[in-house]
Amino acid sequence: MPLNEEQIERYSRHILLQQVGGKGQEKILNARILIIGAGGLGSPAAYYLAAAGVGTLGIVDSDNVELSNLQRQVLHFTPDVDRPKVISAEEKLKSLNPDVTVKTYNSRVTAENITGLIKDYDFIIEATDNFTAKFLINDACVFNGKPFSQAGVLRFMGQTMTHLPGSACYRCVFDSPPPRGSVPTCSEAGVLGPIPGTIGCIQATEALKYFLGTGQLLTNRILMMDTLSMEFTTVDINRNPDCPICGENPSILELKEYEQPVCQVEGTEETKQR
Repeated sequence: MPLNEEQIERYSRHILLQQVGGKGQEKILNARILIIGAGGLGSPAAYYLAAAGVGTLGIVDSDNVELSNLQRQVLHFTPDVDRPKVISAEEKLKSLNPDVTVKTYNSRVTAENITGLIKDYDFIIEATDNFTAKFLINDACVFNGKPFSQAGVLRFMGQTMTHLPGSACYRCVFDSPPPRGSVPTCSEAGVLGPIPGTIGCIQATEALKYFLGTGQLLTNRILMMDTLSMEFTTVDINRNPDCPICGENPSILELKEYEQPVCQVEGTEETKQR
């Protein structure tokens, strides 16, 4: 459907962009994005994608809002404490933009349900806080040919990468989780509130660029951010021919969950996902 007068006004700053225009905004309005995790990363990603007019946003999260979440999870307000995150998120996103259809899934992702969750979406944003979900999302997206954005944050640092079918996946970089208990828990590590906001916004930007077909995505690259020195570094990565899931002779042939309730590791640094 062509844009109506209200949409032309709402999205006017997009339409002014040569890389977007009316046709690009129509692509955004037809986009379907699933965000797995409604926390520190998922909150800003969802908020900006709803503001941009993404037609359908799916939100997956099984947690209730906790008081300690509010320091960084900007979709949730003080009265939302003890409420399901997906309900809190749905209310804010619908209030922000009635053009957006919000679908909620008050569940954690599992090997049994993830294929069904992602099948109707065009782009997946991974914004979880544990290895079980992180590797499972990667594997499900690779099996099903789904593009996705992966990210993590810790203390004053963050990182993100984008995968398209044929580019390096998460397992090309980290082929398996670290030994159980080798990484401090998220609550022990801490994270400065705006850090997931910055990285989550980058994830939203990557998703919009994907649908618009403009610019260079973070494929075969990891963007690393250190806000103490305020430096952004891009590290080139290659698709690993020995990758256990997307390599020449894959050893992972079915979805599997790992019992690994710890944060992401980048070298010697653990990463907080939400």
